[in-house]
Amino acid sequence: MKAVVMAGGEGTRLRPLTSNQPKPMLPVCNRPIMEYILQLLRQHGFEEVLATLQFLPTVIRNYFGDGSEWGLSMEYLIEEKPLGTAGGVKNAQEYLGEPFLVISGDALTDIDLTDVIRFHREKQAMITIALVRVDNPLEFGIVVTDEEGRIERFLEKPNWGQVFSDTINTGIYVLNPEIFDFIPTTGPFDFSHDLFPLLLERGFSIYGYVAEGYWCDVGNFEQYIRAHKDILEGKVGIQPPGFNMGGDVWLGEGAEIDPGAKVTGPLVLGDNSKIEEGCVIREFTALGHNVVVKSGAFVHRAIVYDNTYIGGASHLRGCVIGKNCDLKSNVRLEEGVVIGDDCRIGDNVVVNHDVKIYPFKTVDAGATVNSSIIWESKGQRSLFGKRSVSGIMNIDITPEHALRIAMAYGSVLPRNSYVVTSRDQTRAARTIKRAVLAGLNATGVNAYDLEVSPLPVNRFTIRAERASGGVDIRVSAFDPQSIEMFFFDEEGIDISLGMQRNIEKYFYQANFRRAFHNEIGAISYPPHHLEYYVISLMKQVDVGLIQERRFKLVADYAYGSVASILPGIFGKLGCEVLGLNAYPDETRATLSVEELQNSRNRLSDMVKASRADLGILLDNSGERIYLVDDLGRQISLQSALILFVALVCKVGEKGKIAVPVSVSNAVEEIGGRYGCQVERTKVARSALMDAAMDKGVIFAGASGGGYIFPRFLPSYDAMMSVVKLMEALAKTRKTLSAELNDLPPMHLASEEVASSWENKGLIMRRLSELAGEHRVEMIDGVKFYLDGKAWALVLPDPDEPLLHVLAEAESEVRSFEILGNFMQTIEGIMKE
Repeated sequence: MKAVVMAGGEGTRLRPLTSNQPKPMLPVCNRPIMEYILQLLRQHGFEEVLATLQFLPTVIRNYFGDGSEWGLSMEYLIEEKPLGTAGGVKNAQEYLGEPFLVISGDALTDIDLTDVIRFHREKQAMITIALVRVDNPLEFGIVVTDEEGRIERFLEKPNWGQVFSDTINTGIYVLNPEIFDFIPTTGPFDFSHDLFPLLLERGFSIYGYVAEGYWCDVGNFEQYIRAHKDILEGKVGIQPPGFNMGGDVWLGEGAEIDPGAKVTGPLVLGDNSKIEEGCVIREFTALGHNVVVKSGAFVHRAIVYDNTYIGGASHLRGCVIGKNCDLKSNVRLEEGVVIGDDCRIGDNVVVNHDVKIYPFKTVDAGATVNSSIIWESKGQRSLFGKRSVSGIMNIDITPEHALRIAMAYGSVLPRNSYVVTSRDQTRAARTIKRAVLAGLNATGVNAYDLEVSPLPVNRFTIRAERASGGVDIRVSAFDPQSIEMFFFDEEGIDISLGMQRNIEKYFYQANFRRAFHNEIGAISYPPHHLEYYVISLMKQVDVGLIQERRFKLVADYAYGSVASILPGIFGKLGCEVLGLNAYPDETRATLSVEELQNSRNRLSDMVKASRADLGILLDNSGERIYLVDDLGRQISLQSALILFVALVCKVGEKGKIAVPVSVSNAVEEIGGRYGCQVERTKVARSALMDAAMDKGVIFAGASGGGYIFPRFLPSYDAMMSVVKLMEALAKTRKTLSAELNDLPPMHLASEEVASSWENKGLIMRRLSELAGEHRVEMIDGVKFYLDGKAWALVLPDPDEPLLHVLAEAESEVRSFEILGNFMQTIEGIMKE
């Protein structure tokens, strides 16, 4: 059998190490990754190897030549332009008339390839994919198989809500040549993204073999450093190069260690390396060939490439240094620092955590480097949380940080485009917004600044002005010391996950577009945006009908900017309003949970005392509302959502209702009663807004107090929600309490379970396996449909090491019983 080694990867997440060499040539313990792959192939009896190359192909060809040094016969196929993984292998079609093996040239593994081939033949498969189990499957392609190993589903780069298994694709395949019939000759075409889903859909036999042994993607710096550590600890079936002097110190030919130096293994020293007196070289260090470490230097968990000089009294910990570098005396490199090839670092330089210095750069003596000097990508945790970029003001979110985020956002957008900006009334938000404006302008992006404004007005103005996006800055809802940055697309909805990743790419690269002096963006202030918003909102409702009803209500504006808009709307609708907290107050921009409850209690008392038709409490952003009925009863957020669904179905046009998977089945009951279809979405509000963009959706909402009327705006809007509520009550001619009493009963129970990040994938996989005869839905998390109308949902939290467990049944007792059973099952899995 022949083998195809895919060696065309650029390894962008590993730059600057891959700035001037392809990823397969990155040294691990002083040998290129691809060399370990070729040794593995030879070990399992392969003799003929085809290598597909694309990025810097001559580097690989010059090193491996004809392959005879490794007992192989090698041929090379060069892609003139990227063809994708499958497209690159199709280049070798004329050489592959029989089943063949495909393996990545830039992953480290000792998987038993012979077993993979045996499995392929036993199953008579068209395709066999080698799989491994991992603790955190988020960065990989998840593969779900049945008991026989037949693949049922592929999921590329999932979020925690989509983690149904912990088995992932290793990029090792055994393929029959018939697959070439399905690979086009033009354009990029990938195995995992394109070919495998296509063949699975057409019913071909695709199997997954869960392999034992070691596998590491080496996709980012953390994995790259771990690969060295794993080899030195003996976790891989690979022996470090050189001679073991004892204590797991592997010494290359001609290497010298001064008797006055202290060396603690496991570590590896390359050929002709030299360690002088007084040096301390500690575990998990890998020094390349011809490296010199001068007296008094301290090196721990560092990877140093060939021909690099480390000056006296330097301090290196947890860093990577490219080849041909010159570090002068007393240099300090902190954790996560990466220095590219041919760099010159002067005396007494300090390079702080996670800084990347790219090839051929000089750092002057005495400098302190806090940010990357040249800008390429690095792997790090996401900027974005569930809804926004957030953190503690001037600790996590500083003006400098906000400036860089805004420049990353501006770099994604077209030059000379427009972005709508807004904020709440606080000085913290004003400070951050000024930095955002500077960052946007610096990238050549203009801004329509609404100054202090409710968040829905920003979204509306984006659409009205045909802007390319928007940014809103405000203090977090329940934490006055934290700030949130919301980003919107050209439709005024939350930016997509893909857009988030694009912004993160520019942010971590620091590869910002920099406008010339005559291209700097401008800031303008739309003069009538509030009037346009109100006019458009009023066109969406029957004003005369609401005026006839002459609503009396109590409105708590919560010291937010909605107080500058909503009273005028109420006046136009002929409402009698008792307003509370109807002015912006910086010191009261956010409420604690206790203060919120006190405000709701006070609202209830005022409704009963004034005999109002309803009471409303709006949040500071103008997106969410809390309701009190005419009897003074506080309406729970779950009941409020079902109430809106019922009213929309009863008095509105027929169409689809979009709600998350976590919402009560009462939605389906009501929808069926009035002829409205229900569409379930993921829990994230961005998913709900995406669903609201569908022309057939007439309402979307979640159980957090946010409601969407897509004919006006495909995003949460508390002001529109209040007006639509009054219109519906005017049409039904019933009180809010009467409508509330007509709702079907709901019995929901919920709980949170602490779960380590490593356990999440395992738990979700094991739960899926335990489903038995129950129908399972995997829109977000795993939802089990039990007997009758009962269901349970297990949902991994995207930001915290938690699992959310929800259950609904025909009675409160039964719902808590189901919840308890699932809690026990999860706890049992964690103890396995």
